[in-house]
Amino acid sequence: MIRNLESNYDCSQAGDDLHQLQEELLAAQAENNSPEAMERVRRLENQIHFIKTKCDIHP
Repeated sequence: MIRNLESNYDCSQAGDDLHQLQEELLAAQAENNSPEAMERVRRLENQIHFIKTKCDIHP
């Protein structure tokens, strides 16, 4: 998970960051459905969405 995503995020890192976040998301989704695991999934999904929106990346 990326610790500090802000409006001045450098989109030149988006490819690497998205790859890392998507791998973490898959791992988190495979975990149990504890409140902590669900929170981690939500945060990862939000970070992925932020980067895709900020950097105008379409699926």
